[in-house]
Amino acid sequence: MLPDGWHRSTLGEIARITSGGTPDRSEPSYWGGSVPWVTTGEIQFNTITDTAEKITEAGLKNSSAKLFPPGTLLMAMYGQGKTRGQVAKLGIEASTNQACAAILLKAGHDPDFYFQYFTFQYDAIRELGNAGTQQNLSGGILKGVGVPVPPIDEQRRVAQVLGAWDEAIIKAERLLLASRRRNKSFGTSLLSGRRQLRGRSDPWRYIDFDQMFERVPRKNATGNDNVLTISGEHGLISQRDFFSKSVASADLSGYTLLHRGDFAYNKSYSAGYPMGAIKPLLKYDAGVVSSLYLCFRLRAGVDASFDFFRHYFESGLLNEGIGGIAQEGARNHGLLNVGIGDFFKLRLHVPEADEQRAIAIALNTSEAEEQLQLRRLGALREEKLALMQQLLTGKRRVRLPATESTG
Repeated sequence: MLPDGWHRSTLGEIARITSGGTPDRSEPSYWGGSVPWVTTGEIQFNTITDTAEKITEAGLKNSSAKLFPPGTLLMAMYGQGKTRGQVAKLGIEASTNQACAAILLKAGHDPDFYFQYFTFQYDAIRELGNAGTQQNLSGGILKGVGVPVPPIDEQRRVAQVLGAWDEAIIKAERLLLASRRRNKSFGTSLLSGRRQLRGRSDPWRYIDFDQMFERVPRKNATGNDNVLTISGEHGLISQRDFFSKSVASADLSGYTLLHRGDFAYNKSYSAGYPMGAIKPLLKYDAGVVSSLYLCFRLRAGVDASFDFFRHYFESGLLNEGIGGIAQEGARNHGLLNVGIGDFFKLRLHVPEADEQRAIAIALNTSEAEEQLQLRRLGALREEKLALMQQLLTGKRRVRLPATESTG
């Protein structure tokens, strides 16, 4: 139930919904002008103040593109990734392509309030596009979306409160990004030997990979069913935890069994890992990976720091070496053709074990500080979501200044 003073409506009743267009790409005079032109990739729960591409006045006049005023809400209608259903607000006058729905609210309806509401309803609105065979949203679908309509003063106050949380989240995101950049630069300089810790001056040495590591050949003879996958963010993680299901084959006997502290190299290149990712098993005592993964561990009796090498691999310092042994012509669906023998003869540039441990301590400290910032950011997002669930449904009312009216 909605509180007193609120009523239900549809988006089609409170707004005019239209879309844009794309000028002819083969006509140079239509492109490179001064008119901002928004594509769906730029709609990311944000306020748009600039665009990657701009069109000319001629391009605007000779296409179905239209100019929309600041305050117009844009929603991505197409896209199978996260794009479809995302919303943005225009902070400038701009045109859009045909994949963007432009939502021009009528008087008495605050754009910032409905920006927050559509952000809150992202999953539900996105799911509306799955009803047909195209899996896209459309103007017709959006017109039928149900919306609450509080009094305009309350809309504005709710938007102000949630906007303050957005500012705090943006600040936390910037701090985290700056920390990551700083830590990456610090880590790469230490792990490459370009910078040494105070009091350290011993020369580093080059050794073959197989002097420090040995292959993990053990097969899954124990019937372990904890199938692991490599995630850039989460490392080696159970498929059940990551995908909420196992996507492996039923017969796991040919999989490689890993124990805590073993490493796995996924030879598939991905964003942030142009030569594949190497991750250690940290979250579980044991798990299994596909035989396509190249698995290894520190040799018994070798004096070395596990954490040093964990950071070493994550920094990408093996990329150049792997690039030299990967056969470009043999790439298959993103899988690098890296021979086992060649991999274990890669060259490592490392200090003595005591310096490895000192470097690992420094990097672990930086890592812990970054994780603390990440947890703080996560807490802010969760707190804002909880507040949205209360304020955007009327379960909790905002207090209006005495000069404002609730009617």
